[in-house]
Amino acid sequence: MSTITAQRMTSAMGAASAGYRTLWRWHFYAGLFVMPFLVVLAITGTLYCFQPQIEPLLYPHRLIVEPQAAPRLTEDALLAKARAAMPADAAAVTAPIASAPDRSTEFVFRLANGEKQSVYLNPYSGEVLGTLSVERRFMQVDRMLHRKLLLGKPGELLMELAACWTLVMIGTGIALWWPREKTTARAALLPRFALKGRALWKNLHAVMGIWLALGALAFVLSGLPWTGSWGKQFKALATAAHLGAPPGSWGGLPLRSALPGVHTAGQGGTAQARTAHKAPNAHDEHSAHEANMDSMPGMVMDDLPLPITPWAVGNTPVPASADTHAAQALPLGRIVALVASLGVSSGYDIVLPTTATGVYTVSYFPADPKQERTLYLDQYSGAVLKDIRYGDYGAVSKAVSYGTSLHMGRYFGLANQLVCAVISLGLAGMAVTGCVMWWKRRPQRSLGAPSRERAAPPMRGWKTGLVLLGIVFPLMGATLLAVWIADRAIFARASHPA
Repeated sequence: MSTITAQRMTSAMGAASAGYRTLWRWHFYAGLFVMPFLVVLAITGTLYCFQPQIEPLLYPHRLIVEPQAAPRLTEDALLAKARAAMPADAAAVTAPIASAPDRSTEFVFRLANGEKQSVYLNPYSGEVLGTLSVERRFMQVDRMLHRKLLLGKPGELLMELAACWTLVMIGTGIALWWPREKTTARAALLPRFALKGRALWKNLHAVMGIWLALGALAFVLSGLPWTGSWGKQFKALATAAHLGAPPGSWGGLPLRSALPGVHTAGQGGTAQARTAHKAPNAHDEHSAHEANMDSMPGMVMDDLPLPITPWAVGNTPVPASADTHAAQALPLGRIVALVASLGVSSGYDIVLPTTATGVYTVSYFPADPKQERTLYLDQYSGAVLKDIRYGDYGAVSKAVSYGTSLHMGRYFGLANQLVCAVISLGLAGMAVTGCVMWWKRRPQRSLGAPSRERAAPPMRGWKTGLVLLGIVFPLMGATLLAVWIADRAIFARASHPA
């Protein structure tokens, strides 16, 4: 081999090594932040995917009944028995409608202190089977851990940051794995168990990572639209661009029921006119606030007492109470029959009207996104004020709907659940192997970040990618800048050989 060729190879290897170390350093920082959250997300996400199988095991005496040949009691009879079993000042707010012969009937009530509680009844006999706190039931706690770490808004922002930094971890991880010399696909994609010590852990980490990369990317991208900060902004942007919620969701139709014999101002007018709210007298201020909790001006579908709503309609306005005239509303049974005649027979939730001008809100969120429906029915006449379907969604909302169904393990049944579990638990395994690798190479009294080379390569493509990522996800952009400053100012001497 000529001297010139050898020099070129040495130079190329040096450049590759320099780039490798820079990528490794950022991969290390991303993993350092992401890994604890990744374990929480993996465990809670896996549990939530199997909610249909887990909840009946946790609450069999409330959720499961013996199927009978006798006809089921009417929804109105069951609701009356549920009301009798709850405190007098409790208000029925939601009725989940399910027709499975072995499942109980559930109604959700809001108590005077604001807490929501479910009451369960035997649909054949009307026997009250028990109650559960909506906020404290196992799967709701699991869901709030998954979304917010049970820390409210700060936890929600932390989880959003973890998802964004996972993108950095995936990108740098693939770049680190990418073969830099001639090798076979088998050697690159299959673990080498003949290795020992840290080399084995490194190989397992790399091979697992490349197999899980696509699934992890899909998880992150399908979960981000539901985040509390970036997700809300993204939804608003998609709606403004007519790619999210149906444009002109309400058209010229009223946002509230029309009281029989009473002219309601603003029907068919602008959204502002339709959401005008009559201020209560001081004497009735507290009671009016309690009565209107589910229909206050400015509220959107995401604010309703529903377990979950289709992403596309989350920002659509909620009917607003503007009057307190008494009138006889249609019974729940009539509404259930009407919804069935419209093609939705089971597996949906009805938000009950709590004011004189409220409406029945029907939210159908099935496994198949194409079947999603959101209906608003006049509580007195049963007239359909609005029927929002998948075909009305914009392109972004359609994509998010499919991503959500896949993310939650709902779209193709048990197989979807198992795929989600494998990806989730695999990512937890990645966190564990990454921690083991760090533990084995950590220096004493040091963070153990990979060393920074003296002559860093330009890496303009990677820098451009990070800048674009920071622009698309501003919260992450701020933390990227903070990490870069800390790396320069605090961890400048933190190094360890490969």
